[in-house]
Amino acid sequence: MRAVGVVEFGGPEKLVEVELPMPEPGNGQVRIRVHAATVNPTDTIFRSGGQYARTVITEPPFIPGMDLAGVIDALGAETDGRLKIGDRVIALTLPSGPYRGAYADYVAVSAASVVHAPRDLDFPAASTFLMNALTARLTLDALNLRPGQSLAVTGAAGCYGGFVVQLALAEGLRVVADSAPQDEELVRSLGDVQIVTRGDDVASSIRALIPEGVDGFADGSVQSELIVPAVKDGGGIAVVRGWNGEPGRGITVHQILVSTHAKQTAMMERLVKQVEDGTLTLRVAEVFPANLASQAHRKLEAGGVRGRLVLDFS
Repeated sequence: MRAVGVVEFGGPEKLVEVELPMPEPGNGQVRIRVHAATVNPTDTIFRSGGQYARTVITEPPFIPGMDLAGVIDALGAETDGRLKIGDRVIALTLPSGPYRGAYADYVAVSAASVVHAPRDLDFPAASTFLMNALTARLTLDALNLRPGQSLAVTGAAGCYGGFVVQLALAEGLRVVADSAPQDEELVRSLGDVQIVTRGDDVASSIRALIPEGVDGFADGSVQSELIVPAVKDGGGIAVVRGWNGEPGRGITVHQILVSTHAKQTAMMERLVKQVEDGTLTLRVAEVFPANLASQAHRKLEAGGVRGRLVLDFS
């Protein structure tokens, strides 16, 4: 079968089409005919040979991709009957697993990591949200804020940050979000948020709005120590890129790692319902044919993409 990956780590030009054996679903697994795979920042880090990729990938080719949408075409033994052949589904798959990542015509994945696609969405849109929305959900669960408490979000114009904002508003939190001037309309479209200007001084801007400091902080733009002054004593910070700083003042740093929750079926099904009821809104920036994956990676790394880039494997 066709897949897109790298035989050696490097820049976007290292992405090439490769032939792999057709994966066969094992016990508790399903095989999905992939129609769309999302290009996430995680994919570019793996493709370039980030430390984690070099640790877990021992035999090329490396196939990126964690988010996909498609149709189930085979069932392994011991699946629970929740899924059947012909179902339109979305899935979270781990590139470090035995069947590699989502950039392929077919993927075998644990049935626990597969849920039915949201109603009335095409495959590109359906593929764009599961990893980021699940990360956002884990963020809010870790921070454990109550209605009326305050949450600051950096990277609010991005997919992860936008989902954090929308889920937080749905739970009655007071949300302060950063925005570059050109993204302000997008961020305002997320809901009733207070906006501060994006930049290295975002903490002081947040303190100007909430002098006592925010109860929680979701650091989607990876500003790390720069955002610490915005958090009140005893508050919490959620980080998605492994910052190990010591903020002091009783502030807790929560490391959010979506790969350890890839089988949270009930949580993923709840997120699908929140897409269907409009709590979460999806944005497809552009769809590329699968053989132009290198162009998609190049565009993502150039910056300024609002929404998700998608590879078409139809």
